[in-house]
Amino acid sequence: MDKLERPFYNVSANHSNFREEVRDGGSTAQAAVLGGRRDPLDYKDYYATLGVKKDSSADDIQKAYRKLARKYHPDVNKDPAAEMKFKEVGEAYEVLKDPDKRKKYDQFGSHWKRTQGGGPPPGYEGMPFDFSGFEGYDFSGFGGPGGGGGPEGFSSFFEMLFGSGGPGGAGGRRAPRGAGARGRMRGGDTEAAIQLTLEEAVRGGTREITLSDAETGQRKTLSVRIPEGIRPGQKIRLAGKGQAGFDGSPAGDLLLKIEILPDPRFRIEGSDLYTTVPVTPWEAALGGEAEVETPTGRLRVRIPAGTSSGRKIRLRERGLSAPGGTKGDLFAEFRIVVPEQLSERERALFEQLAEESEFRARA
Repeated sequence: MDKLERPFYNVSANHSNFREEVRDGGSTAQAAVLGGRRDPLDYKDYYATLGVKKDSSADDIQKAYRKLARKYHPDVNKDPAAEMKFKEVGEAYEVLKDPDKRKKYDQFGSHWKRTQGGGPPPGYEGMPFDFSGFEGYDFSGFGGPGGGGGPEGFSSFFEMLFGSGGPGGAGGRRAPRGAGARGRMRGGDTEAAIQLTLEEAVRGGTREITLSDAETGQRKTLSVRIPEGIRPGQKIRLAGKGQAGFDGSPAGDLLLKIEILPDPRFRIEGSDLYTTVPVTPWEAALGGEAEVETPTGRLRVRIPAGTSSGRKIRLRERGLSAPGGTKGDLFAEFRIVVPEQLSERERALFEQLAEESEFRARA
């Protein structure tokens, strides 16, 4: 079976606009308690059974089925395993030939792969397992791998997904009526990257993004709240904007992972920012004032007399967000620079200083 990829959402700067206002977001969490027999319920790869790709057409699926059905028909193939293969091929075709069943199966497959399939391991029946997205499905009573299934000979996997009525069965096996949220399989979460300038990250606000679903081609615009001071690697959760829920259940969430575009003026270390302030030799020696760039504008700072290159001053809470609801700092590092070319007067003054000064930088 071809690898199922998560939908990719294009939220690059080319598809977004930024404005400063704040809105609240949301979040969800879920877990399922699964009980049942000791035997696990194996995932059935119907595409692999028929030897076709996930994006194969209905005609290709039908051709593959007819070829395999002739090969494994019990009247033709006397191999003891042929009858089981014939049933597996028929079950796979029963699902993939029907557009509705195929869509439901494709949705379910992505959930199963994330949870790595199977029921509880032997000896752990009734214990809570985090099978996120499978809230309340009743896995009890299913047979072993590829279990016997219903009267039509379909597997337990088929029964769980489409009911025990064989062809045309109505829906997957659900928990009893009145069980509330039981029987619902929430859509999967998806993740995408969103790129911010350092100024956007420090200020926060609202970014308008356009989501482009690679599977359907559909595009939609959303307003995303950017928390003030958000750091690289943090995630913003958009509730209900992920993969569609299974069989009408709630959709999953979209997680936007923050990436901050490089800014040559600053260096990020955790929640702190670092910048460099060039000063002249006489400013370093005598003291003075200088302008320091911050992501939100310029500030004037004092240069202490006797400053050497590498000395830092701290501008408190001018950085990114930090654990505990605080903010990091901005550190301005002084760097002494000298003119590449000296006038005759400047050279004479430096030579005079060199002769008269008793300061020695090296012992």
